[in-house]
Amino acid sequence: MTTPGFPQISLNEAEREIDSHIFARHPESDHEAKLLRVSEALGMLGDPQRSLRIVHVTGTNGKTSTSRMIESLLRASGLRTGLYTSPHLTTLRERIQIDGRPLPQEDLVRLWQRVAPAIHAVDAASLQRGGPRMSFFEVLTVLGFTAYADAAVDIAVIEVGIGGRRDATNVGDGRVAVLTPMALDHDGYFTGGLPGIAQEKSGIIKPGAAVISATQRDEAAEIITAVAAERGADVFWEGAHMSVEARRVCPGGQIVTLRTGAATYEDVLVPLHGEFQAQNALTALAAVEVALGDGIPRSLDREVVLRGFAAATSPGRLEVIAADPIVVGDAAHNPHGIAALAHSLEEAFGLTRVVGVVGVLADKDYEGILAGLAPILDHAVITRTASPRALPADALAAQARLALGDERVSVAPDVATALTQARALAAAHGEGAGVLVAGSITLVGEARRALAVPSLDSVAGVQMPDAGVTQARPSRHGAADGTSETQPA
Repeated sequence: MTTPGFPQISLNEAEREIDSHIFARHPESDHEAKLLRVSEALGMLGDPQRSLRIVHVTGTNGKTSTSRMIESLLRASGLRTGLYTSPHLTTLRERIQIDGRPLPQEDLVRLWQRVAPAIHAVDAASLQRGGPRMSFFEVLTVLGFTAYADAAVDIAVIEVGIGGRRDATNVGDGRVAVLTPMALDHDGYFTGGLPGIAQEKSGIIKPGAAVISATQRDEAAEIITAVAAERGADVFWEGAHMSVEARRVCPGGQIVTLRTGAATYEDVLVPLHGEFQAQNALTALAAVEVALGDGIPRSLDREVVLRGFAAATSPGRLEVIAADPIVVGDAAHNPHGIAALAHSLEEAFGLTRVVGVVGVLADKDYEGILAGLAPILDHAVITRTASPRALPADALAAQARLALGDERVSVAPDVATALTQARALAAAHGEGAGVLVAGSITLVGEARRALAVPSLDSVAGVQMPDAGVTQARPSRHGAADGTSETQPA
């Protein structure tokens, strides 16, 4: 099959060419000027972001799961949706979804042909000013906003890459700002501890917007309150305006009762595991109520809520990616996310022995990650991904031996070998033992590929389940969401 503009090459080859071009670009570094570059590129394309209704999502943990649940609820409400998340597990097209499906290859090729001249023009102008080319995340953000405007989505759910105020996505005017729990992360980007993080993330709050916030530590809540007051934005707080009234674990996830500013929704199936996912579901539901009520919480039809949550997935978050023995992949990659993972793993699976496959990126708190994993791992197989940002396995293993002891640590040169070793160790432990893959979403992505887990292209966009279904259904996906990494997977 040939592709217009790409003579004699297939769609797969065209996608690889585009992917190669985008991810050959450097990560974001010139943070203060990136909004200018993104705005310049979008301006050349007619400012597509100005035509969009936006729900903007930031936080440290839970952003992707919350964004996916918001999108699913909006789609269940009959709306045409856009969803922008990062990073990806298999293809960059997962980051730009329309109506629950990754952007099709044909659309990516057409979109790139339209957008590339603007990207190259901004590159040239930035280089002339002494700045860098647009980063890969800036380019992807331009692609995302343009794709959603071209598709005439009713509403776009936009997850920030990092922070908020200076994030490339902040060129959009989010009338609803969603703040998931905030914690220390990305030490090289934020200054001023948790208050500095809250100040940066509160930068997505626009004048007159509605703000939905999960429970925050006091020092973060004070910053959010002050920024919202300065901008005339109403804040709806977990605890004060909304709460998880009840939850019970079931085989397919959990049954929850959620109280919002508009209604109480009893016995709703959320097919994701862990207390944090109940919190994420509450935040998502409250955000949708406010988005559909133009800033004022508006109750949703129960059937819509049941359908929206029943269809929600969060790949790479406590996801069962193989069996015999069970292999669970989780994207937690900071101490806060690892703590949630540890609790959720026990609650969801009750494994008697756990063998870990662990790899992290060099800019993460690997000491904190290993300290959090040590109590739940009987053995850790340390490895590294193909990412140039991955911490060398030997360096990570040295720290792992301090946390777990020499006899509980081994090293594998790559993810596929690590999985083979870990599965053999788990099998030797017998019934009730399993493998946990954790430390980086890039690691989970490589593990999924090594185990031939179907790509999101092949499983996405399935029909919404019938409303009224309250019984648990089998689910491959779960909890302990981690901060999105904007770098290539």
